[in-house]
Amino acid sequence: MDLESVIHRNTIKEESWKTVLTLAYQSLGVVYGDLSTSPLYVYKSAFAEDIQHSDTNEEIYGVLSFVFWTLTLIPLLKYVFIVLRADDNGEGGTFALYSLLCRHARVSLLPNTQLADEDLTEYTMDNGTVPVDKKNVGLGLKNLLEKHRVLQRVLLVLALIGTCMVIGDGVLTPAISVFSAVSGLELSMSKEQHRYVEVPVACVILIFLFALQHYGTHRVGSLFAPVVLTWLLCISAIGVYNIFHWNPHVYEALSPYYMFKFLKKTQKGGWMSLGGILLCITGSEAMYADLGHFSQLSIKIAFTFLVYPSLILAYMGQAAYLSRHHSLESDYRIGFYVSVPVKLRWPVLAIAILQAVVGSQAVITGTFSIIKQCSAMGCFPKVKIIHTSSKMHGQIYIPEINWSLMLLCLAITVGFRDTKRMGNAAGLAVITVMLVTTCLMSLVIVLCWHKNILLAVCFILFFGSIEALYFSASLIKFLEGAWVPIALSLIFLISMYVWHYGTLKKYEFDVQNKVPINWLLSLGPSLGIVRVKGIGLIHTELVSGIPAIFSHFVTNLPAFHQVVIFLCIKSVQVPHVRPEERFLVGRVGPKEYRLYRCIARYGYRDIHKDDIEFERDLICSIAEFIRSDASEYGLGFGSFEEDTKMTVVGTSASNLEGSIRMTEDDDQQDSQMEEGPSELMEVKSSPEKVRKRVRFVVPDSPQIDLDAREELLELMDAKEAGMAFILSHSYVRAKSGSSWLKKVVINYGYDFLRRNSRGPAYALSIPHASTLEVGMIYHV
Repeated sequence: MDLESVIHRNTIKEESWKTVLTLAYQSLGVVYGDLSTSPLYVYKSAFAEDIQHSDTNEEIYGVLSFVFWTLTLIPLLKYVFIVLRADDNGEGGTFALYSLLCRHARVSLLPNTQLADEDLTEYTMDNGTVPVDKKNVGLGLKNLLEKHRVLQRVLLVLALIGTCMVIGDGVLTPAISVFSAVSGLELSMSKEQHRYVEVPVACVILIFLFALQHYGTHRVGSLFAPVVLTWLLCISAIGVYNIFHWNPHVYEALSPYYMFKFLKKTQKGGWMSLGGILLCITGSEAMYADLGHFSQLSIKIAFTFLVYPSLILAYMGQAAYLSRHHSLESDYRIGFYVSVPVKLRWPVLAIAILQAVVGSQAVITGTFSIIKQCSAMGCFPKVKIIHTSSKMHGQIYIPEINWSLMLLCLAITVGFRDTKRMGNAAGLAVITVMLVTTCLMSLVIVLCWHKNILLAVCFILFFGSIEALYFSASLIKFLEGAWVPIALSLIFLISMYVWHYGTLKKYEFDVQNKVPINWLLSLGPSLGIVRVKGIGLIHTELVSGIPAIFSHFVTNLPAFHQVVIFLCIKSVQVPHVRPEERFLVGRVGPKEYRLYRCIARYGYRDIHKDDIEFERDLICSIAEFIRSDASEYGLGFGSFEEDTKMTVVGTSASNLEGSIRMTEDDDQQDSQMEEGPSELMEVKSSPEKVRKRVRFVVPDSPQIDLDAREELLELMDAKEAGMAFILSHSYVRAKSGSSWLKKVVINYGYDFLRRNSRGPAYALSIPHASTLEVGMIYHV
């Protein structure tokens, strides 16, 4: 069975409980590693310098109260019970929210959108199962967003900011997690020894972690899940021991009253310490970002019944220990490890280091996912995306991003060498992503869920005010490490927006300079040149009209192929496009011209096939189009104005009933066209030498008329002769008279990104002998 036929959202009805529990177990190693690591450094960061401890327990109880309610309100209430429901046909993350908004209001800035895209099955569904309700709730807001292009750009920039902070978190979280775990060595060696051991050990572990990524999420999740499970059971058991041994009344701190007492007593110091307390929810965003790797139900079960109670017990246990050890300053400085019984410290240290490696996995995986979405939406340069699992479509690996993250992570570790500054940086990145999610989610409530606008206002006021409080406490520490995620995000944001802007301008140039159809008609069926055997496949971004690259080619060369296909591979704002809806096929000009347009549509989570399989699907889709003959034009040239009539044709013909199948085999015998229960059409092959014989099998169809039969024979003959890929090698330059800013952005920024990005996905493994590059200068 073709992989694409099973790439759909894992709905609860289709999943057995065994599958759900297996996914919940695997999610421990991928989704919750980061969140489960936070007990290593939360108390240490909260008490770093901002709070002066006293002989009373008000500060300790206050921090515990903040930790408890923050964990309850943000990860549990906001993410598990609300945000996870806003999945885009099973996918999550900042761009999934943006994609939902783009489908329910025309705010997409993707240039080559078509009305036909709105007929896709997943486009017209909410959460994959509920048809979109066309109510007028929030109609004013929808019209406002659609009317003002400035608001559309603001929405895009907001989504990009969230994306950039996720990437920044992918740099910072591995550094702080591993460094905090290794800091436990301080208990077993002198300060001098520890200073020279800590950083090298942390760097070696980080290099090992990033080197593991190419094995894929499935293997890594299976390997890491036992570590996280062991860690959670370990910290919860130590927590229970500390509660009963040191302070059974620590549960009183769960009252929100202690938060008020804490802020009243500590004032500015307490407010600034919120930047450390905030670290208790690092990794919460991974529950949503990694939704495509697992399922909604499995993530909810794992968090609600295991992760959440284990973390609460761990924090309560630390607070119970600290509440009975006021005299030791080192208790506040070292944090977690002093609350561990002495006999267990070495085993716990080993588990903690393994857990830190696992904790870093969640954000790295989330970074890969969101960069793939950005690339599909035209907001990130093309990168090599490797699918590491044949069963789970969301599990990917991006080599360029992986090694870039590793280098940045090592630079942060060596540069800071301090948990406090790393924590300040990581905290700002985490809370910014959450603020962006809250803003986009409030729009989703109105525009996608069609709920009362008051509900959205309550959502953004309640969660936004909590997150804004933490954001202000993190931002005040700008000079103490918080500048790092801002600097990283600014670099990524500028790069992504420059790429998006350049791509948009390049497309606009293509549209403005496309060749009029009258020029083509004036050439006649031969196009005014010699038509040689074979198929000419012209890659273009245009979804209508004739690209300038074609006229540029035929003007300078005296020959062209007998069959010409204008191929556009584009992304649509759904996670997946079903196989039966993959291609849009139409004619360019009358039948005798043998010019076709084929638009291959992919979702931002779809797997792009290799060139051989894609080539077969492409030819079969055109053959199916010829057989159905759904697009007919008049014989007179005057009746043909534009190639706007297109037919939806499925892909993977061998898996779709009633579709044309293509076979190729070596043959030395002269073969004739045969007919039977299923029409079998073959191209005659030369008996002198072995060559590929191309056949179309047309199952149980009405008799094909003579014109269609002739057209299919010519297509098969052209396929047998071979296929040439004509690609545009573009040089984009700002036109004269442009502002200096536009010249810098286009001539230097976009040009640099374009030269260092990947080509079209299907063309990665095309033999050089089959590729023609046509150079063109774009003055945008």
